[in-house]
Amino acid sequence: MSEAPAPEVTPAPKPQAADAARPAPYFDPNIHAHSLFEDAQAIFTGVLFVSLALILFAQVGLMTGGTAGAAFVLHYATGISLGKLFFLINIPFYWFAWQRMGREFTLKTFIAIAWLSALTEWSPKLFAIERLHPAYAAVLGGLLLGSGCLFLARHRASLGGATIVSLYLQHAKGWRAGKVQMGIDCVIVLCALTVVDPTRVAYSVLAAVVMNLFIAVNHKPGRYAVL
Repeated sequence: MSEAPAPEVTPAPKPQAADAARPAPYFDPNIHAHSLFEDAQAIFTGVLFVSLALILFAQVGLMTGGTAGAAFVLHYATGISLGKLFFLINIPFYWFAWQRMGREFTLKTFIAIAWLSALTEWSPKLFAIERLHPAYAAVLGGLLLGSGCLFLARHRASLGGATIVSLYLQHAKGWRAGKVQMGIDCVIVLCALTVVDPTRVAYSVLAAVVMNLFIAVNHKPGRYAVL
C-alpha cells in the first residue's frame, strides 16, 4: 500500500574532485520549475482527491499505507481524529526533509500535509455518505489516492514520512523507493490486524492494488518533465 510515488529523481553524475564534497541534488536542476500558481493548484487538487479517499476509507473502516496508514491504525485504536494524528505523526520528518531533501520539497510537503489534515477534519461536516460498500470505497478510493499522489509527485511534494524516508534511502543507499515503502506498508498492515477486521484489511489491500496499478500506468519517469 504505497503512500505515494516518489517525485522523480535523476541520478547525479559522478562528481569531479572539486565537487566531491558537495551533496548531489535530489531533483534534476535542468528541469524547469513550475510556477507558484501551478504548484498551488496541483497541491490543492491533489490533496482534495486524497482527502476524499481517506474519508471514504474511514466511513467503512478501511486504511491505506505510509504515515496515513499509521494514523488510521491509531485512529481506530484510540478514537482520536484522523486529521490530528496524521499531522502529528509527520512532525518528526520535517527536520529530516529540510536537512536532506531541501527547502522547496519540505515546504510543499508541509503545506500538503497541513491541508490534508485540515480537510480530513472539516470535510465530514460538509457532506455525509449514507450507504457505501467497502469494495466500491476501495476501488474509488484507490483511484483518488493514485490521482492525488501523482499531482503532488509531479510538483515535487509528498504526503509525509514514508515517502521522505524512501526517497532519501533511494538517493543515499541506492535502495528502490517502492520496495522501501512496501516494507513500511507491510509493517503497518500487520499492526492494523490487531485493531481492524481482517476482511477490512483485505479490502484495504484491494485499494492499494488499484492505486498502485493506476500509478504504474500513469507515472513514467521523464514523460511529463517540463523542459
